[in-house]
Amino acid sequence: MSPINNITVDSAAAAAATNGASSSGVTAFKVDSPYVRYSESSIESDYLYDTTVVSRDASTGQLKAKPTKVHYQFQTKTKVGRVGLMLVGWAGNNGTTVTASILANKKGISWETRKGTQEPNYFGSVMMASTVKLGVDANLNDVYVPFNEVVPMVHPNDIVLGGWDINSMNIGDAMRRAQVLPVDLQRRLYDELKELKPLPSVYYPDFIAANQEERADNTIKGTKQEQLDKLRQDIRDFKQTNELDRVVVMWTANTERYADIIAGVNDTADNLLKAVNEGHAEVSPSTLFALASVLEGAPFVNGSPQNTLVPGVIELAERHRSFVGGDDFKSGQTKIKSVLAEFLVNAGIKPVAITSYNHLGNNDGCNLSAPAQFRSKEISKSSVVDDMVGANNLLYKKGEHPDHTIVIKYVPSVGDSKRALDEYVSEIFMGGLNTISIYNTCEDSLLASPLIIDLFMMTELMTRVSYRVKSDADASEPEWAQFHSVLSILSYMLKAPVVPPNTPVVNALAKQRMAMENIMRAFVGLPPNNEMLLEHKAFH
Repeated sequence: MSPINNITVDSAAAAAATNGASSSGVTAFKVDSPYVRYSESSIESDYLYDTTVVSRDASTGQLKAKPTKVHYQFQTKTKVGRVGLMLVGWAGNNGTTVTASILANKKGISWETRKGTQEPNYFGSVMMASTVKLGVDANLNDVYVPFNEVVPMVHPNDIVLGGWDINSMNIGDAMRRAQVLPVDLQRRLYDELKELKPLPSVYYPDFIAANQEERADNTIKGTKQEQLDKLRQDIRDFKQTNELDRVVVMWTANTERYADIIAGVNDTADNLLKAVNEGHAEVSPSTLFALASVLEGAPFVNGSPQNTLVPGVIELAERHRSFVGGDDFKSGQTKIKSVLAEFLVNAGIKPVAITSYNHLGNNDGCNLSAPAQFRSKEISKSSVVDDMVGANNLLYKKGEHPDHTIVIKYVPSVGDSKRALDEYVSEIFMGGLNTISIYNTCEDSLLASPLIIDLFMMTELMTRVSYRVKSDADASEPEWAQFHSVLSILSYMLKAPVVPPNTPVVNALAKQRMAMENIMRAFVGLPPNNEMLLEHKAFH
């Protein structure tokens, strides 16, 4: 397996690279505050977290809201170092597309289209292609900076890529098989990508559709324990061979069926490790990869809808202070749903039926044509409106929920160009009904690949951040600690966010982005952004 960042980039190509001007660790500003301290190795900030604690008076039943402040200190290591990303399903549509696209951006490779010359870019990546408001200037004009330059982050051009696949096809030929990228770009990248070969992966026929069997010619043999040991060795070898400081592992392979949660098997960390050793049938391939990652201290992100992160995985991650995140890349239809449903409910309009249909023709669609695998996807898509509905008890009675129907069909001729049709029927003023219909053509892998980049960038950042809570009652300085092992900060990029135990799930897209943005601002001691704009609404 030859990682792409071992390929030499000549100076002319580097100068031409449209996204190569920025590099890892760059920030767009420096904070001028006594509560922010810069050193050669880190940024430390003091941050007062404002929240509101609500209680109810026992005698009157009246709600009482009490503003509170919590004193956090954050420490962000500024040296990004050399970092790697190992993709499970590297030779699939998403894996080949993100690999080829990073290489094109890194080397400044353009290609010809019917409209002329196309330059590479990172459009679709919230980190690489969107901005955040920093503040206002002396004339009260808004000032914006790139999202990836709020705190030091890895630049995707600097990622070392590798991974596993149950199919032995090299990445160049797999890119051609995927039929995602333009032919002229494929031609320009092929010679270098054909040298990249995926490591053997784990294949259990019971977990993915039977129609995937003919692809499975590159598998790890042996018992489940031997397979787990091999995956751990692969991670160690990849890290050592490429002289990496950190490795992130991400599942972008086929959707699996849901694993049964069984007491004594996958309900605790020890039971799960014992189940692996005994070869229990309900330990899935994706859970095996998650275990290998946790045990090697490599963050793991699940980009598919199955329940990879069973309770035993989360407990093990907490025990080892390792990071996990998931589930299911949120790319097209569900992302729109998480915006539109929030808009309707917040406008006082009551969605009573949401019907979603889509068909696609790539290998993901082929795998999802099997009922058990479709069920995993149906579950992840169905939960996306739950928190919005639950937040408005004026529209919805307790236990009430919109009818929500999801259909996915496999149509080979459309390839990676997924068609999505959605209908929203809502109750409006005085018993009236309003219907919104949306037709959406999604280039599936071109929407998912930037999410892989964003998930990697945010996950890598969190490995360099620690915090502590200060109190006047402290007799000594509290120790620095990392964030919770379950990275709910990744929710913006995921359909069915996994959150720490007893934590509310937020699906509303605007809230997810706001959380990500304001947490990053806290790392450099800046207050959260809001849209009060008092400087424009009051006399000054």
